[in-house]
Amino acid sequence: MRQGQSLVMTPQLQQAIKLLQLSNIELTAFVEEELERNPLLERDDRDSAGEGDSQELPAADSGEMKELSLDHSSSQAADDAVDADREVMNSHVSGSDLAGAGGPSTDWSRAGKGGSFSDGEYDAAANTSREISLAEHLHDQLTMATADPVERLIGAHLVDLADEDGYLRADLDEITERLGVDRGLVERVLSLTQTFEPAGVMARTLPECLALQLKERDRLDPAMATLLDHLGLLAKHDYTTLQSLCDVDADDLDDMVAEIRALTPKPGLAYGSDTARAVEPDVYVRENPDGSWRVELNSETLPRVLVNQQYAAEINAVAKSDADKTFISECSQNASWLVKSLDQRARTILKVSSEIVRQQDLFLAKGVAYLRPLNLKTVADAIGMHESTVSRVTSNKYVATPRGLFELKYFFTSAIPSAGGGEAHSAEAVRHRIRMLIEAETLAEVMSDDALVERLLGEGIEIARRTVAKYRESMNIPSSVQRRRMLKRAG
Repeated sequence: MRQGQSLVMTPQLQQAIKLLQLSNIELTAFVEEELERNPLLERDDRDSAGEGDSQELPAADSGEMKELSLDHSSSQAADDAVDADREVMNSHVSGSDLAGAGGPSTDWSRAGKGGSFSDGEYDAAANTSREISLAEHLHDQLTMATADPVERLIGAHLVDLADEDGYLRADLDEITERLGVDRGLVERVLSLTQTFEPAGVMARTLPECLALQLKERDRLDPAMATLLDHLGLLAKHDYTTLQSLCDVDADDLDDMVAEIRALTPKPGLAYGSDTARAVEPDVYVRENPDGSWRVELNSETLPRVLVNQQYAAEINAVAKSDADKTFISECSQNASWLVKSLDQRARTILKVSSEIVRQQDLFLAKGVAYLRPLNLKTVADAIGMHESTVSRVTSNKYVATPRGLFELKYFFTSAIPSAGGGEAHSAEAVRHRIRMLIEAETLAEVMSDDALVERLLGEGIEIARRTVAKYRESMNIPSSVQRRRMLKRAG
């Protein structure tokens, strides 16, 4: 005999928490599997237009936000079901604990990303190829290439606009206007993404794609650049004109042409279009006529199911053996809890998203440079949930805004205090301001880190010199001495 204390998490709570972590695409795959396994579950094909309280919430205007219009009892039930901290989430639950809980027998602890949902070892990503997609490959490199969330926001937006060939065919002016940033910043982030593998990716034209590949091989000399500028002549086999333009002889031109033919005109196809992971928004943010913001769940990708109680009653009436009755009872419990968990998940995502929009309304109104300081605790305290719940909601969830499609986690930024005791500044906004100050430098006025501190203090931003140096280095900006030398050489 041994006496002790332990945390016990019921299967229902495991289900609610695990489903909260899934994106709508992964959730749909899981529900499809459950529809095949459970005869009492069926799709809900009713029109959802009248369900405004669970699909749409008023969010924010440039001033104060309105109160959330969720039904209090339903909202509280959702919070209680899914709002478990990490200690409960990581606690060990034995088989005897589950049996004693009297809940469904489905192993909900396996309903997580990369795990199994049923006896068939169903993978959440089984309906897509296991080979990494081009978008995933580029997003992974973006995470390693820069620590600046503003640059990551812009870079993620650019990567999502790339086509299956690996080209960025969108207009940079439109992107600049949509994100509310300087075109120079967008071009710098684009240049950063053009250094990613495979070589030539994120190019806007075929000559640029080939130039990026040649640059990686250190073969982009003036003659080769001229040849790329006149690919039309190469297609016409006008070698005489090309020799004259490139100022090379016939042998050199043949070597240059051979090098170009060895390049990849469509680098993105190495990953294939069929393996690309679908990125669908889980939440929509739209602007109302009065300037406020409306937050809606994406009902098109949100699975909706019902429990067929009539069928349950019919088969229960004809069931004779105890095993049959037990099976029907378990199916009924599993189906009921799945329906309830889906509703709780939707309400929780909507509640967290609405608070993020409340906090980051200036970003939506004015652009990336106006991101406010925000962390998980701020959102969790505002909506009365645990930080780990907010973390699960914002992981792998995307929001479609008038400024583009972004992952919810990108809206969390650290804070820099205000010198006047006012509202704190976003660290990303401060990084952006440091970059702008340095770009405006002249040879007569190259600012040291101490000078940048004084300049920022004059603008109401209280920041330490070492923090300025850290931000400058994270953006790969040289020191003031190096910048002065560079300006002298350029002059």
